[in-house]
Amino acid sequence: GRDVRDYDPDELHQQIGIMVQDFATYQATARENVGLGRVERVDDAESVARAAERSGADEVIARLPKRYDTMLGKWFNEGVNLSGGEWQKVALARAFMRDAPVLILDEPTAALDAQAEFELFRRLRALTSGHTAVFISHRFSTVRLADRILVLEHGELVEQGTHDELM
Repeated sequence: GRDVRDYDPDELHQQIGIMVQDFATYQATARENVGLGRVERVDDAESVARAAERSGADEVIARLPKRYDTMLGKWFNEGVNLSGGEWQKVALARAFMRDAPVLILDEPTAALDAQAEFELFRRLRALTSGHTAVFISHRFSTVRLADRILVLEHGELVEQGTHDELM
């Protein structure tokens, strides 16, 4: 009931963690790629590891030659290029790094294989407990798990309800 323009933009940004479909891949270490979700804590190894664990990126990072100190991307001689699904887990860890009360995930599983998608959604209720999570998706398997589904058409809200109500 309050116009978003009435909020201080800096305070509002601190309340939101986001992962967009076309997420950034930084030519930096795995630690920095995750830690950039909350720049002031980029060197906090425990927070970075916790965020990576929540997204499943910890398993990807555990296989890297220097783990969290491995350079990601091919700009550097020893840089490791990740698959699309692996990068997506790192980007999701970056969103979890914010530890914000509102989490916005735009197509959070688009680059994941079916098994990785299943594992992530199996854990999402626990991962977002105590937070407001907004999932933007076209995938039926994603939206049917939501407590409330909002159907938008041409930018307008046309339907809303639970999966069962909408069916």
